Amino acid sequence: MLSNCKSPSIYIQTAFRSQNPWQYQENGKLHIKENAYVFDFDPARTLIIFEEFANDLSRNTSSGKSDSDSRKQNVRELLNFFPVIGEDEQGEMIELDAEKVLSIPRKIRSLEVVRRGFMSNFLFQNISNIFGAPQEVLDIISSLPNAPEGDLVDVSPQTREDLSVNEDGNVELSNEFVIGKTQDIFGDRIYGNISDTFEQKTEEILSSATSEQKQIEHLERVFYEEIVTPVMDITNQTYGADLKSKEAKKLKKDLEQKVDKMITQEIGNFSIEKNNIENNRKEALAKLESSDKSEEEINEEYNALLEKVNQDFKQRISEKVEESVPKMCEEVVKTVETQKREHKKETIEDAVRVHMRGFARTIPSFLMAYGDENTTLENFDMIIPDDVFIEVTSISLDEFRLLRDGGSYNDKDTGKEKRYEGNLFDPVVFNDSIKEFLTLKENLSNYFDKNQNEDIFDYIPPQKTNQIYTPKTVVKQMVDMLQEENPYCFDDPNKTFLDAYMKSGLYIAEIVTRLYNSDGLKQAFPNDSERLKHIFEKQVYGLAPTEIIYQIALHFILGFDKEGIVVKHNIRQVDTLKFVKNGTMNSEMQKLFDL
Repeated sequence: MLSNCKSPSIYIQTAFRSQNPWQYQENGKLHIKENAYVFDFDPARTLIIFEEFANDLSRNTSSGKSDSDSRKQNVRELLNFFPVIGEDEQGEMIELDAEKVLSIPRKIRSLEVVRRGFMSNFLFQNISNIFGAPQEVLDIISSLPNAPEGDLVDVSPQTREDLSVNEDGNVELSNEFVIGKTQDIFGDRIYGNISDTFEQKTEEILSSATSEQKQIEHLERVFYEEIVTPVMDITNQTYGADLKSKEAKKLKKDLEQKVDKMITQEIGNFSIEKNNIENNRKEALAKLESSDKSEEEINEEYNALLEKVNQDFKQRISEKVEESVPKMCEEVVKTVETQKREHKKETIEDAVRVHMRGFARTIPSFLMAYGDENTTLENFDMIIPDDVFIEVTSISLDEFRLLRDGGSYNDKDTGKEKRYEGNLFDPVVFNDSIKEFLTLKENLSNYFDKNQNEDIFDYIPPQKTNQIYTPKTVVKQMVDMLQEENPYCFDDPNKTFLDAYMKSGLYIAEIVTRLYNSDGLKQAFPNDSERLKHIFEKQVYGLAPTEIIYQIALHFILGFDKEGIVVKHNIRQVDTLKFVKNGTMNSEMQKLFDL
């Protein structure tokens, strides 16, 4: 029943309602409900919603504010009333503590980020900050790679004004705008002589309907026909495609609920007044013998009171209509106009995320080339040369720091210095994902393992044209073909192999694997370490066209060598295209490797 529910309040309310007390008798025995359970087959959703609910209840920790200790304490407090049971690493069902409630979704998020090659919105936060960002930040985001061509981020001052975005990046309509727009759309079409109409209709209802329930039903029907239906008709005509069917139904339901509440309250008060008068009449008639008034005089007196109550009720209904209808219309306008702007704002924010994902896809390459166990979002910019960063991402490290850390700038309109907060990256998810990727890299580093069916490049998206990696299956096919054309080539310790334009190092790694496992090399070098040294010193040669490709290939090819067995190798950073074009490949190889 909670499928795809993303609302913490609805989710938690449903969970708490399952705790309502219940008892029943069966075969003369009383049964009382002692426990209630909510089963969810999406553990990430359960825990994410739980944490959001626990911290959004407090102003100090809502919307991601405050430190981890405060947020953990709020989760701990909610666990007292709504414990969470989950599966541990041994497959046992245990009651989760606050640390696990917070850490398990983090683990799930980081796994998802790595699985998607870091092209995940989990990495980003505070995207609405761009509506208060200087043009420099917007230009940086627009220049990030791998985004749809021409898909620029339009957050011009005019766009911000059109969207009515406040300093916090939220849509906020002014009262003047809402009132003016409401008058333009509805005006005399709804307001007109509506209070007179309702006074007349109320008179008809009071004179024809007998029970309180029928009066409520008749009056509701009048409200629906005279207000709700016309308002929704005009709203649909005015906004058309800007108002989705689901949103229109919700608007109509909200209006009907307001009408129901108002009518039920007024009819209830009206009934109470009438009942009091009738009770007083009965008491007065019961004391008729001691009264100085006749029965006719008493009835006339109370009939007059009833008439006044009727007139007052009709007057109140008219006043309520005159007061509430404009407010209802204003609420409709405010809701629809806000939704229109929210939709456009979300479209702009989605465009920002597209560009940000274009940057995020470069992260695995950087981690492969330069990352280690100490790498975090905070020092990510310290491990990469600026020229390499620009080449791969199209922005400089200083521009990346502006997105990450924010900075001061001069406002062109006011001439005053302002501060852009930045913080577009979620440091928790970013750092967790880095650790997850580096762990995966370590686990997949031994390409000699025959049981290993994947490699780290399955998790590194292709970058620019010269960084599109050849799949491992294709590499194996290429080496198989080489072996078919050159039988026993891997058994000869004097054979040499060259990858003249490396992309990942997969080809060289496959050659090394075949040589290392060949009977001929094992016979020539029975010692594993000596065999590896010979292969890397005398048999395999690899050339990478750029600095980052060189670092990626080098770290992959030698990633298995934790003990530092390979001291000398023939992996170099050289762009051989110019040698091929000039016809000097052989001579350049002679000089490069001192052959």
